Amino acid sequence: MATQSLCFGLVGNPNAGKTTLFNALTGARQHVANYPGVTVEKRTGTITVSNRIIEIVDLPGAYTLSAHSLDEQVARDFLLQSSPDVLINVVDASNLSRNLLLTLQLLEFGVPMVVALNMGDLARQRGLAINHKQLAGELGVPVVPVVASRKEGVQELLAAALKAVKEDPPHQFAQVQYGQAIDSHLGELEAIVSRHGDLTAGQAPARWWAIKCLEEDRLIMDRVINDGAGGRQVLEVLRAARKQSTAEGKPTSPARLISQSRFHYAEEICRRVVNRHESGSRRWLDRLDHLAIHPLTGWPIMMMIFGAAYVFTFSTANGEILRWAGITGSPISWIESLFSLMAQGVEAVVPEGILRSLLVNGIINGVGGVLAFVPIIFLMFFVISLIDDSGYMARLAFLLHVPLRMFGLQGKSALAMAVSGGVAGGCAVPGIMATRTLSDPRERIATILVCPFLNCGAKLPVYAMLIAAFFQRAQGMVMLLLTLLSWTFALGGAWLLRKFVVRGEPAPLVLELPPYHRPTLQGALIQAWSRVQLYLRKAGTFILAASILLWVLMSFPRLGAQERAALAHNQGALAQAELAHSFAGRLGKTIQPITRPLGFEWRTNIALIGGVAAKEVVVSTLGTAYSLGDVEADRSASLSQRLAADPHWSPLKAFCLILFVMLYAPCVGTIAAIVQETRSWKWGVFSTIYSTGFAWIVAFVVFQGGRLLGLGG
Repeated sequence: MATQSLCFGLVGNPNAGKTTLFNALTGARQHVANYPGVTVEKRTGTITVSNRIIEIVDLPGAYTLSAHSLDEQVARDFLLQSSPDVLINVVDASNLSRNLLLTLQLLEFGVPMVVALNMGDLARQRGLAINHKQLAGELGVPVVPVVASRKEGVQELLAAALKAVKEDPPHQFAQVQYGQAIDSHLGELEAIVSRHGDLTAGQAPARWWAIKCLEEDRLIMDRVINDGAGGRQVLEVLRAARKQSTAEGKPTSPARLISQSRFHYAEEICRRVVNRHESGSRRWLDRLDHLAIHPLTGWPIMMMIFGAAYVFTFSTANGEILRWAGITGSPISWIESLFSLMAQGVEAVVPEGILRSLLVNGIINGVGGVLAFVPIIFLMFFVISLIDDSGYMARLAFLLHVPLRMFGLQGKSALAMAVSGGVAGGCAVPGIMATRTLSDPRERIATILVCPFLNCGAKLPVYAMLIAAFFQRAQGMVMLLLTLLSWTFALGGAWLLRKFVVRGEPAPLVLELPPYHRPTLQGALIQAWSRVQLYLRKAGTFILAASILLWVLMSFPRLGAQERAALAHNQGALAQAELAHSFAGRLGKTIQPITRPLGFEWRTNIALIGGVAAKEVVVSTLGTAYSLGDVEADRSASLSQRLAADPHWSPLKAFCLILFVMLYAPCVGTIAAIVQETRSWKWGVFSTIYSTGFAWIVAFVVFQGGRLLGLGG
């Protein structure tokens, strides 16, 4: 029987292979949620080793424990508040000196630790040979070589971590010597912190706390300033440290001196443990990098990568690839058939009336219309996970830096925009949170306001449904076009904002290009499935509730007995009249003068109103509206087929609706994130008005221009 529960924290730089190692350790035994109070994902997994239950927590990637970003703050709060039994520090062997800067800070924290020297195969390709035993001696902690993508060294790593739990006496961790100007004041601060335990609240060693005081860490200094006698003593020492470092010709602040000392210490360790030799693989990777980020070759490569990704996604979801294997049908059609059978079963059992309408039109057609596109969501996330794991996303940010500067942004904005849906399938909420890495507040505001323009995962069901209905022969290419258009509109919107609303010069780009990785199939499948689980949870709760609410609004108030009797001979006309008489129908018709120039009818207006809650609701609302309004249509037909056969619809109208959904008011969750990040309701309201106005203008120009060109109406 398993006993003695333990907690291991996985911590390391971004792109060090930490999540790959997490997947190798835990497999499918994972849980994804959010840390309390923030939107940063919390990934945990549970395994049993030697009769011990071990919870493994995959912490967000961090470069430092000074908490400059939300991810770093979450990682540090975990160390301070959760008291892990062991830290597994994942280090990229191909970029050792950069990764050791975090390792040295973790050693100062005093928690038992094991270093996972990951991606040794990549280091060897780059001509680097690392003596891991000597490195262990330098750091004072076990160092285990692993190749997480192939699960090499994983069991040895677990064994070393378990041994570190009961190590007695504990390892003697290496300590950075910061020089006389710092070390003397460091000793004074340690003594003060030891005497005044309320400064640390027992959450960290006195030395770590003293170093953070000398670095004038914002969160630590807030506690120091609010402390009584202990806080005053700390401030006196800090004043003396600043004065001495300046007087001796050192950097102008102790924080800079500490940072430089860590850097030199890490470089000295690398000089002693790393042997370098020329590598043909390194030259090949350098040439590949040159092609990936070069302005002439980088753009075609990007187009080919994402074009292939979208063609694969839609071809698989629609069964074209499966037909080569002799399998009939498609994942989408299988799900649609399942919900069609459910609807027929309900109709066979439940008498005609309100209950049947609720079950069939409100729930089955509403939620089923959204769930039919789960295969596309899964495949899209799977492919994007492969691209992300390869290290290409950072190259994308580098490639986009120059054009982004023309629009008042910089390369780091591209990462936030990619998370928001610049690579289709993201989400604007974490994308907006990712703007915390931007130091310029005006640039950050502009990026926040255009993140909702990108193609988040919630918009994909809308795109998929309309593309399947009207652009079936070129689905992958249309999706690629929509990706390019979303970037074009986002950049255009950013230019307007930087020109007239938040003016100022863009900040310079400081970006580290991670090494190329070989993505793992298991990791991509786990990432895709975890996203689909969140999507299913949303469909079973929020979208279900929204579908039922919208069904109520589209079903009540009902026509009077006299009106119903007059239309009893024509069930289609009766259903249309009932829908038009409802609360939703009245609202849809009220705003029709505004949307008529865009080609939208009143039933589409109802769906757009519902889409403010969540963009997926556009599909479920259209499914409900057309179920209620077209009772004479083939009840087994999918929503795509119904719209394709409807005389009110055309490819031009469908394309305009796609563009409007792409750009109009952010969903409620995104608006809340904008308000939270900007700390002002002003920007939340502005975003809603600005994006909806922008969407109206774009859809108006496209629809009216298309009509003039004879493309439909």
